[in-house]
Amino acid sequence: MTTIPITFNHVCTFSHPAHVLPLFFTPCKFTFSPTKHSPLPHFRIFCQSKTETLEIRRCSPFLESSLLFGNGAVASDEWKAVPDIWRSSAEKYGDKVALVDPYHDPPSTMTYKQLEQAILDFAEGLRVIGIKPDEKLSLFADNSCRWLVADQGMMASGAINVVRGSRSSVEELLQIYNHSESVALVADNPGMFNRIAKTFYSKTGMRFIILLWGEKSEVVGQGNKDVPVFTFMEVIHLGQESRRALSDSSHVEQRYVYEAINSDNIATLVYTSGTTGNPKGVMLTHRNLLHQINNLWDIVPAKVGDRFLSMLPPWHAYERACEYFIFTCGIEQVYTTVRNLKEDLERYQPHYLISVPLVFETLYSGIQKQISTSPPVRKLVALTFIRASLAYMEYKRVYEGKCLTKNKEQPSNVYSILDWLWARIIATILLPVHILAKKLVYSKIHSAIGISKAGISGGGSLPWEVDKFFEAIGVKVQNGYGLTETSPVIAARRPGCNVIGSVGHPVDHTEFKVVDSETGEVLPPGSKGILKVRGPQVMKGYFKNPLATKQALDGDGWLNTGDIGWIVPNHSIGRSRNSSDVIVVDGRAKDTIVLSTGENVEPAELEEAAMRSSLIQQIVVVGQDKRRLGAVIVPNNEEVLKMAKNLSRTDSNSSDVNEEKVMSLIYKELKTWTSESPFQIGPVLLVNEPFTIDNGLMTPTMKIRRDRVVAQYREQIDNLYK
Repeated sequence: MTTIPITFNHVCTFSHPAHVLPLFFTPCKFTFSPTKHSPLPHFRIFCQSKTETLEIRRCSPFLESSLLFGNGAVASDEWKAVPDIWRSSAEKYGDKVALVDPYHDPPSTMTYKQLEQAILDFAEGLRVIGIKPDEKLSLFADNSCRWLVADQGMMASGAINVVRGSRSSVEELLQIYNHSESVALVADNPGMFNRIAKTFYSKTGMRFIILLWGEKSEVVGQGNKDVPVFTFMEVIHLGQESRRALSDSSHVEQRYVYEAINSDNIATLVYTSGTTGNPKGVMLTHRNLLHQINNLWDIVPAKVGDRFLSMLPPWHAYERACEYFIFTCGIEQVYTTVRNLKEDLERYQPHYLISVPLVFETLYSGIQKQISTSPPVRKLVALTFIRASLAYMEYKRVYEGKCLTKNKEQPSNVYSILDWLWARIIATILLPVHILAKKLVYSKIHSAIGISKAGISGGGSLPWEVDKFFEAIGVKVQNGYGLTETSPVIAARRPGCNVIGSVGHPVDHTEFKVVDSETGEVLPPGSKGILKVRGPQVMKGYFKNPLATKQALDGDGWLNTGDIGWIVPNHSIGRSRNSSDVIVVDGRAKDTIVLSTGENVEPAELEEAAMRSSLIQQIVVVGQDKRRLGAVIVPNNEEVLKMAKNLSRTDSNSSDVNEEKVMSLIYKELKTWTSESPFQIGPVLLVNEPFTIDNGLMTPTMKIRRDRVVAQYREQIDNLYK
């Protein structure tokens, strides 16, 4: 407990001796004298040189400004901390529905006013059970309305939450809990906690446990009385009672000292790249997250009453920042699941869907499958319309000036005019077919998937064919770019400048530069290199990891994204005139692979495990922006032949093994040696030419050049996923 000693002298008058009794338990020296002019005996108490400790409480300066007034602290009518947004939203949108959570027990619907009160109650409940400012609370849970209340209640109390999904391995959750110095655990439900209970009881120090859903009678280890268990509603009720008592008390200021949360205080720790090795805790401040809240409207111009469908894990920085932002716009958010997504898209007809590329790939595949299984005539008509619309959009992009180019020199005026004229003519010819297709085919697709305004994709790159398809059928999909370390959005395509193939322009107050990977020299637009970014959303650093922080952030605040990309040159005329300065991401410079699910995978450990097999000579794990991992493997042919003969898979006199048998043996080895990894390798490309220094696929220090291997076999790798 943080306390302040105070010394004072005062005189109190009480109307009954019983009222004096509580004061006998304080270290005061008392003198009693009855008063004369009263029908009841009164007592006057002289208290001298009393020393008392006051508890310091931290609160969100606008959300709980009433606690700061008259307490010597500074209140604010502006957002200084993330939870401040809830007071503004409650005042503006009060009784409008903020969220609908139909798949938890009990199903929940909350208005903006109810949401604000729940956050205030949870924050106060945490204070009651002993959480102090800057203490860490681990929040291991999945998407739900109670996750949001718990997350914001923690921030409002001045605590720092440490977030992760409930499906992570026990080892990973233990590492995160202990490394973050968490003092207590908030778990999704009894089932989730029971999975980790034995390990956490024996290897952590938990002051208490809170269950967001379910009853504490279902928790194992109830015999461990040293660690109390609270349900979500118990914390809420404790907060309600305390807030009521505080509002009724005229001497609150004598018990607590209130401080305002500072914008530079850490709001949350988000552990990233934790699937292999030790995860790093990204320290995001209130200022980092407020930048997102204040600057995403240009990307998602949401209006009061717009409906959003939420399905991503809320600990994912992308989902989290977007949720904070959209709730400042008076929208209605509906929680769904992967299992219920298809039905809920049709049922709720959302205006927006914020998700990762995999979701849009799944929708694309579903539509393609439905078309391919249609009767022949209907299938032919649909495919003809789609081809016409794809062509129409290609020419439309040309005359609108929304194409990509690396060419630093802009075209001549004559060429630009002729190019524009030709594209306009062809697009005009195709337009009637496109309009007819919208009425006959695309309208049915729209009614099935909703998304009447836009799908916002982040966490990975959209495949070209998916991007172009949704553009052709009139479903706007805006791709964005960011990292956990940047809170996360640093660039995104705007509704009025949705340049296919790019990640759009930088978010306001954000700077990009491209540097040479070896020299660090800043490269001009159109040149490919390492993307670096600077802005108010860039993290404070990695928790307890100054070396990693120094490697990622330089002294001028530039963050090395680890991604390869380029910036479109500035043209005033031609087919790229409205694409100037957009960012294009071409892959990863560092080893981390980002799947289309948004999950980060460090391939080194998988590769190291696979290399224990005598059948594998070299391996490069691939899968950037794909659904699952794959691998390019150089087999050890001698060992493969030896094993095949031992297993009678080939003739004892043979000097070769056919590819099918080699593949079967390799898959068996991969399954054996990588079984402990949370990620498994799917499709495999076998190559006979080893990676060497001479062919440019290894460095002089004998390290495989991952990017060059991927570039050399790109076509074959892409074919693996078809």
